[in-house]
Amino acid sequence: MTEGFLALNGLRYFYRAEGTGKLILMLHGFTGSSETWRRHMPLFANNGCRVVALDLPGHGKTETPADINRFGLEAVSKDIAQCISTLGATRQDTLLLGYSMGARTALYAALQGVCGALVLESGSPGLSAETERALRRESDERLAIMLEEQGIPQFIDYWEHIPLFASQSRLPQEILAEQKAQRLANRAEGLSGSLRGAGTGVMPNLRPQLAALKIPMLLITGELDEKYTAIAKEIALQAPNAQTAVCRRAGHAVHLEEPEWFQQTVLQFIQTAVYI
Repeated sequence: MTEGFLALNGLRYFYRAEGTGKLILMLHGFTGSSETWRRHMPLFANNGCRVVALDLPGHGKTETPADINRFGLEAVSKDIAQCISTLGATRQDTLLLGYSMGARTALYAALQGVCGALVLESGSPGLSAETERALRRESDERLAIMLEEQGIPQFIDYWEHIPLFASQSRLPQEILAEQKAQRLANRAEGLSGSLRGAGTGVMPNLRPQLAALKIPMLLITGELDEKYTAIAKEIALQAPNAQTAVCRRAGHAVHLEEPEWFQQTVLQFIQTAVYI
């Protein structure tokens, strides 16, 4: 595995890379980093793929932009497009894979035409009503203030106990400790900027564009995460080449809770999907 930095539209991104072949560009969730994918990268690299995992803006070792708009999906989508070009890949040999916040980012970028296939784990096309978006912006602002006033350790303690992650309580302590260490490596100003600039409340509603998204799409969710499983079914009804895969034993973070199922499901999709 190699690692380093890429300058993408003036922002310094950290990345990890492994393997050769078709490109899989992996995007983590909020409070994560490229470390999220470390255990998964070798399998795909050993099956004919070039796997690259990015730290998204304000996360991990990637820079924290001064401009809040630089965290946004439009700006990051342009960075993803430049990343793919810099790596010498084309749309037709690139798959985007994103989890949660990374899935929202990947979906937005895919609608800009940067990839030939797409895997979304616990992803969303945004909130449909402006009233919902306004409430979410208020909620994210409260979280951003908590980060700035209380710091990373207290925020992470709170974040790990929200209902979305309840199914992770059954995981071995060493796995949870590893995830916590990854989260604690982030910076308060980076995470607060991400909430304000890339949160669901500032994300546009992408539902009207889904019918035009022709590329093969795999929508992964955990059965215990009823909200995102319902969202995946909604997306699949609108996007013409989308399919769902529901893991019976998992919640929001399928890659963490059922890693072998996640790997084999993604690998099967990669090996059978016809990129366009």
